Amino acid sequence: METVLDNTLPVGKPKWLKVKLPIGQKYTELRGLVDKYSLNTICTSGSCPNMGECWGEGTATFMILGNVCTRSCGFCGVKTGRPETVDWDEPEKVARSIKIMNIKHAVITSVDRDDLKDGGSIIWIETVKAIRRMNPNTTLETLIPDFQGIERNIDRIVEANPEVVSHNVETVRRLTREVRIQAKYDRSLEVLRYLKEKGINRTKSGIMLGLGEQEEEVFQTMRDLRAANVDIVTIGQYLQPSKKHLPVKEFITPDQFAIYEKFGLELGFRHVESGPLVRSSYKAQKHIL
Repeated sequence: METVLDNTLPVGKPKWLKVKLPIGQKYTELRGLVDKYSLNTICTSGSCPNMGECWGEGTATFMILGNVCTRSCGFCGVKTGRPETVDWDEPEKVARSIKIMNIKHAVITSVDRDDLKDGGSIIWIETVKAIRRMNPNTTLETLIPDFQGIERNIDRIVEANPEVVSHNVETVRRLTREVRIQAKYDRSLEVLRYLKEKGINRTKSGIMLGLGEQEEEVFQTMRDLRAANVDIVTIGQYLQPSKKHLPVKEFITPDQFAIYEKFGLELGFRHVESGPLVRSSYKAQKHIL
């Protein structure tokens, strides 16, 4: 991997980060439904570059527990502050959105809610239950926060038993304090290990690159995830949400992403999604296999 000095920032996005506008009948239909019913998907609010591809395959991502986070991670575009009160009707709303959109595989994620004693885990399990009732043929991935490592809150996710449970380490150990201020690298690994020990069939984690990490650090993070019995890893390029967020130190080449994919498969991951435009839920529907 090419090294970039801390005071040297990339100028302009490279050609491999250019994306085509989403097209296709399935995308057009779903976009119309989202607009008509004011449905809340991360795909649209986060301007995901893979939206057209995922929607075309019947996959979408929904965020619960509001849009204000109690943490202030340096990479994340979600607002930080005092969240609104919990909307106890939200599980039914999400389940209804999935039904309207005829989603085959849904990814559910949330902000961190450290202001709540249960960390939001009760809404999490109620959301999964509502989706199961209203959409019995829809498979699920839950992309969860760390719940501060509190086992009784994580146990609610285990009880819900989605097909895939994901929790992102986001970056290498050395950069965790800078990138994820209120999170801990080892706590994230423990959450992932605990989920597997409790019987979750597929566990998954994601890493962003371009924040100043070195190749060997990425390799070590992948080793750490496999040691926690993680089945699936996603690796993508970090892009700065605004000038207030951490700068991009380096644009990682497609060839380097291919090296990480090969390394991950050799380590024994069931699936490795590694590429500049890869996001946590990219090709999520195949990860249940």
